[in-house]
Amino acid sequence: MDYKNASLPVDKRVADLLSRMTIEEKIGQLIQPFGWKSYLRREDGTVDITEEFMSMMEAGGIGSLYGTLRADPWTGVTLENGLSPAEGAEALNVLQRYALEHTRLGIPILFGEECSHGHMAVGATVFPVPLVVGSAWNPELYEEMCRAVAVETRSQGGAVTYSPVLDVVRDPRWGRTEETYGEDPYLAGVLAVAAVKGLQGQSLDSADSIAATLKHFTGYGSPEGGRNGAPAHLGLRELHETDLYPFRKAVEAGASSIMPAYNEIDGVPCTSNRYLLEEVLRQEWGFDGLVITDCGAIEMLQSGHNTAATGEEAVAAAVKAGVDMEMSGGMFRGHLAPALEQNAVAAAELDLAVSRVLTLKFRLGLFERPFADPARAKEVIGSKAHKQLARRIAEEGIILLKNNSRTLPLSKDIGSLAVIGPNAHSPYNQLGDYTSPQPEGQIVTVLEGIRNQLGYERVHYAPGCRIKDGSREGFPRALEAAAQADATVLVIGGSSARDFGGGTIDLRTGASLVTDHVWSDMDCGEGIDRSTLHLLGVQLELARELRKLDKPLIVVYINGRPVTEPWIDEQADAILEAWYPGQEGGNAIADILFGEVNPSGRLPLTLPKHVGQLPLNYNSRRTRGKRYLESDLSPQYPFGFGLSYTEFQYSGLRIEPGVIGPDEEALVHVDVSNAGSLAGAEVVQLYVSDLAASVTRPELALKGFSKIRLQPGERRTVTFPLNREHLELVGMDLRRIVEPGEFMVRVGSHSASTVSCSLTVRESGVQ
Repeated sequence: MDYKNASLPVDKRVADLLSRMTIEEKIGQLIQPFGWKSYLRREDGTVDITEEFMSMMEAGGIGSLYGTLRADPWTGVTLENGLSPAEGAEALNVLQRYALEHTRLGIPILFGEECSHGHMAVGATVFPVPLVVGSAWNPELYEEMCRAVAVETRSQGGAVTYSPVLDVVRDPRWGRTEETYGEDPYLAGVLAVAAVKGLQGQSLDSADSIAATLKHFTGYGSPEGGRNGAPAHLGLRELHETDLYPFRKAVEAGASSIMPAYNEIDGVPCTSNRYLLEEVLRQEWGFDGLVITDCGAIEMLQSGHNTAATGEEAVAAAVKAGVDMEMSGGMFRGHLAPALEQNAVAAAELDLAVSRVLTLKFRLGLFERPFADPARAKEVIGSKAHKQLARRIAEEGIILLKNNSRTLPLSKDIGSLAVIGPNAHSPYNQLGDYTSPQPEGQIVTVLEGIRNQLGYERVHYAPGCRIKDGSREGFPRALEAAAQADATVLVIGGSSARDFGGGTIDLRTGASLVTDHVWSDMDCGEGIDRSTLHLLGVQLELARELRKLDKPLIVVYINGRPVTEPWIDEQADAILEAWYPGQEGGNAIADILFGEVNPSGRLPLTLPKHVGQLPLNYNSRRTRGKRYLESDLSPQYPFGFGLSYTEFQYSGLRIEPGVIGPDEEALVHVDVSNAGSLAGAEVVQLYVSDLAASVTRPELALKGFSKIRLQPGERRTVTFPLNREHLELVGMDLRRIVEPGEFMVRVGSHSASTVSCSLTVRESGVQ
């Protein structure tokens, strides 16, 4: 049988296998049920295959399983009933072996897993969330992280991940802001390429590679009112210039899979949008990979969007638009065969979708190497090297927003320090959404990180309050702790922690409690959108009371979206924005507080003064309007902003040559010096302004960046290319074009602090 001959080209193997398949077997390949329902764990860590799984295999098989090793409250997989790294690999081998031995053609299962910031399985490394990655501005480091995620996932048998998230954020009230790289399409595009390279490696069939799935395609980061899955009000030009840009760059980098978004654009759901999935993705960009829906998205066509009256109409609309596989699988399982019988779906359309599923499996090497290596899974998952990498990413992504009178770094000779706040010692609150349950001691909290630096005796801790609860019963103990100390670190913000059990804290003692009453701190994450960006509960009131003690007040935000609290911006002596910094976040924050690491994070989002300014993005079009009656449009902190413990100076900006044709390249040079007394890293940022164009343009747009490290007194020349990729716009006919005219080129430390010079683009053919 040719399909089992590894020496043949993939397309010939696919054609041979497809010719041997029945209708039921073809439909089975397009179905992805929930994988955690396919096995039952025995007490000794081995597994039994469920009747549900066996019956699906007998009825034509399945193409893929979703989240087989996913552990969280939704799946019901806990530390107690979950599988260790080696046991997880063994379990997937059991399922895979059954598929190979108990089906007619022996087609291997494609195991798909969630890996937004680490494999969502018991024991896996929990890296900082993507918003921290966006704040680090270090694509090489992110690529290294994605390689680590791929190694951990593939070692257990996972072969595809449903990441990276490439949504461009317009409204940070959206609960999934934490899963993105921020508001800028160029930054997202650079990090998208790093993600694809890191996850997929040199070859998909490597033991250390997994297929990347780009999501959510597209406009998902622009929901009406910041409400998850709401309509995206976007014109085609803006769609191409902004939302589609990072997806295009990732496709060019070789991404293997893509996931349509839940939302609609101009009345057309993305799951059935043939323009996006066929005309743009496949025809214009040349994508030849797999398109898989989000969970339940086809069902939404019938009951949600209501663009289909029946299940058959819904599956037909998705297939005809270009969908190949259904996550959750229920609609294809129940309605695809009737749709074929009714000629709503053509046999050729079914074969095309199946061929794409099989192609990915062949490219991943699943037919030759279908099994995982439990010994390697035990060795690499949660390794010391991966923990160190998680710490480095957190260190580079934490942003110093304010530092009055050089409050930071703190001296280790300080007498004592008060560590206060609901996020000071709450492990799950610093991890973000899409996180598995964690064993005790796995997560280093801020309190633990500071104690690692100062010792136990010199650190006074009190939680003070909870994230959302209105109780002030913890205030007296918090104020007592702060009164004893020389300075206070107040760790506040939000949480995306789902219900991992009844653990909470006693506000009066700070002790951990196990109680029947579960205090939910969750104010962010998928489906958790906000109408404001203020701190919840009595956190601000706690900060006000601590300020009255007239001790240095250092605020550390741990959160999944920006906080707008003007009083804290004004009254705090220093402010760190840490987002959700992952399992080593406490050590990383302590490193920055005590100057072991010089902060180098920069904002990937514009931080507003209040929600009435939203949407507030640095790259809005010139015609965005002037101001409100009560306020202007200036942000609290601009895009790209972040302080350092040293000072960087820019000089000698020049462009060579100063006049180019539309298909030529210029080089931008700038000299950057470390004028301070400490070594540090600076993110040199390049922005371009198109001064006059046939369509309205942003006032400025990021087109390059470089993170450099300089010793005190050191100067370096940083060079950026400027070519068609950086100067083009989407014209009246929706085609990308470079128009002749003058461009202002700006380079600096952030979007509101730059030096500038001009570049002229002449007409094509004119010398």
